[in-house]
Amino acid sequence: RSPWLLLAPLLSPTIPLVTSPPCCLCPEGVHRFQWIRNLVPEFGVSSSHVRVISSPAEFFELMKGQIKVAKRRIVMASLYLGTGPLEQELVDCLESTLEKSLEAKFPSDLKVSILLDFTRGSRGRKNSRTMLLPLLQRFPEQVRVSLFHTPNLRGLLRLLVPERFNETIGLQHIKVYLFDNNVILSGANLSDSYFTNRQDRYVFLQDCAEIADFFTDLVEAVGDVSLQLQRDDTVQVVDGMVHPYKGDRAAYCKAANKRVMDVINSARTRQQMLHAQTFHSDSLLTQEDAAAAGDRRPAPDTWIYPLIQMKPFEIQIDEIVTETLLTEAERGAKVYLTTGYFNLTQAYVDLVLGTRAEYQILLASPEVNGFFGAKGVAGAIPAAYVHIERQFYSKVCSLGQQERVQLQEYWRRGWTFHAKGLWLYLAGSSLPCLTLIGSPNFGYRSVHRDLEAQIAIVTENRALQQQLHQEQEQLYLRSGVVSSSTFEQPSRQVKLWVKIVTPLIKNFF
Repeated sequence: RSPWLLLAPLLSPTIPLVTSPPCCLCPEGVHRFQWIRNLVPEFGVSSSHVRVISSPAEFFELMKGQIKVAKRRIVMASLYLGTGPLEQELVDCLESTLEKSLEAKFPSDLKVSILLDFTRGSRGRKNSRTMLLPLLQRFPEQVRVSLFHTPNLRGLLRLLVPERFNETIGLQHIKVYLFDNNVILSGANLSDSYFTNRQDRYVFLQDCAEIADFFTDLVEAVGDVSLQLQRDDTVQVVDGMVHPYKGDRAAYCKAANKRVMDVINSARTRQQMLHAQTFHSDSLLTQEDAAAAGDRRPAPDTWIYPLIQMKPFEIQIDEIVTETLLTEAERGAKVYLTTGYFNLTQAYVDLVLGTRAEYQILLASPEVNGFFGAKGVAGAIPAAYVHIERQFYSKVCSLGQQERVQLQEYWRRGWTFHAKGLWLYLAGSSLPCLTLIGSPNFGYRSVHRDLEAQIAIVTENRALQQQLHQEQEQLYLRSGVVSSSTFEQPSRQVKLWVKIVTPLIKNFF
């Protein structure tokens, strides 16, 4: 029997009912999405500080360049760090920057904090841990490596489920790369294909100190509830913290919830106070006074909202916001939604099929699926996604929604596809005013199993809207529209055993 079949009965979490907040116009009339700040901190920035990155190579070069010039902090959260020459190049950049910090005339306060997933980062003899051990051994006072271990993988389950398959139970999936006050939000991991020929999305937030502080605190919070890599390649829990899989699960999850929510709530309170001081104070500074005081920041025309999803800790902010956005998208609005792994939750399926907006959903063709050509059971995963895609397409057709809901498959020779997120175009607009970008895939494991983070970017700046529009167009240009004939192609034929197994395993990938 397939190991997937063994896994499925072991965990069968129930799908919660989520009550979404009402969508209301901000009384100040700044923009229609300000209800999001009831849940998370709102960061107002100038659009000139936001840059969309389009290619893996540009992402890699930007990462190296940012590491080299960092002076105070480098924070990296990813699923894993690969073990090839490009990944080693990144590690060498970190080592060089740390060396320079020690050679400086004044004592350096440069700190490097890296958060990865325990199971994925420990896979094989040469792995993320062995790649990072030299840094930890050489710069023990400056480097921290945290390995998140899901509390759901414990006891008999942890003993029985083999390597690779244990990653289906739950992961640290956040992708944030932060250098001093500059932040890269992406869905890309730290691995060679993500630097060369695996298409993802990336946004670069420059000189955004408050956003950088928030994500530093968030990664540190998750790091505090994770296992700490030691110089001898063992791991330990932070003093006073419940062990993630040996300790009481409820106590661990409660402590983790508090640690993460404290970061979100304190940042939200801080931003609300800043907003009140800036826009509602009786003693507002004039622009001349502000300039004289050294504050020459332009008025914000773009707002950033961090959306966190950590269902193991009962944190469901991203899910609530995404469902509300889909619910409130009016007739005439267009939603471009993309995911490397098309496996929408039932709630998202119901909203797409039951609401009024037009949808263009971009997904990976089987040939550009990251599992295409994999050995063993994993090699059948692209076929499982085809089966899920066909079931969804059949629902669209049975409801007569083919004009309103369109599927498109991304294809590019020699590449794989990993981009995720959405762009929202309001009715009558040819440019998007909102995008979601980060790690979630809109699937069951993103919502229920993994730790995820993305940002909602809301902008009224036309130049930034144009950047986002071009990003969307470039991705969709490499796609073909799905029709009934798509599933008649030989590459779309799904074996009977895959059709039988897919409903049992679809919550694990």
